[in-house]
Amino acid sequence: MLIYPAIDLHGGRVVRLTQGDYDRMTVYDGDPAAVAQGFVDAGATCLHAVDLDGAKDGSPMNRPAIAALCQLPLFTEVGGGMRTEADVAETLALGVDRAILGTVAVTDFAFTARMGKRYGARLAVGVDAKEGKVAIHGWKTVTDQDSFDFCMRLLDVGISTVIYTDISRDGLLSGTNLPAYERLSALKGLQVVASGGITAEAEIAALRDMGIYGAIVGKALYAGKLDLRRVLAIAKGEEAVC
Repeated sequence: MLIYPAIDLHGGRVVRLTQGDYDRMTVYDGDPAAVAQGFVDAGATCLHAVDLDGAKDGSPMNRPAIAALCQLPLFTEVGGGMRTEADVAETLALGVDRAILGTVAVTDFAFTARMGKRYGARLAVGVDAKEGKVAIHGWKTVTDQDSFDFCMRLLDVGISTVIYTDISRDGLLSGTNLPAYERLSALKGLQVVASGGITAEAEIAALRDMGIYGAIVGKALYAGKLDLRRVLAIAKGEEAVC
C-alpha cells in the first residue's frame, strides 16, 4: 500500500483543518518544500497536496509552492479548486503527477468523464463524504449524492483513482472510517486512497490488508502520533504493529 504524507496549503503555508473547517486551522510551517523534504528523508515516495485556498474560493492558488514541491523526488498529487480543463492542464504543467478534481466532479459530471478520458491515470477524483453524502465547495455544502454510488459512477466512466475522505473523521485524531474502506475495497478496478482521521498503526495495517491502494496521513504525523518511517514499513508489510 502506498503512503501519501499530506501537505495542505493556505497562503503558502502548511496548515491542517479540523473537519474541513477553515475557522479551525492550525499553521504548522511556512516552508512547504522543507516539510516535504523531511518526508523524502524518512523514505516517502509519494505526496498528497491540497490547495485549500483554491478549494474554498474555486480558483487554484499556491502554485509557486506546488511547483517547488514538484522539484522533489516524490509522486505528487494535487487537488483544490480545479474547475476547468485549463486548471487541470496548468496544474499538471507545474510537474504534478496527478491532478484531483473535487467539486466539479459533482456539479459537472460530463466534464469529469471527458477529463478522465483525456488525462487517464493523471486524473483522480476526491470524494469527500459526510454521513455518507458527498460534500463540495471546500466541504461547506453537503449534497444528496450518496458517496458510494458516486464512486461507482466514477468507475463506470473510467476514473480509476478516488481519494475518499470522511470529513467527520478528518483532523480529529480519532481514527478513520474502516467500514467505509472495507466497502470501497469491493469495487474492483477502483484504486482507493483512504483519507481522514488515520491515527494508529493498526489502521495502516487494516487498510493494507483490505487491499486499499493508498492512504493519506496528515495531522497524525504533524502531531507526533505516527512516525512516518514506521508507517511506510507497515504499509509494505515489513514491520509489525506495536
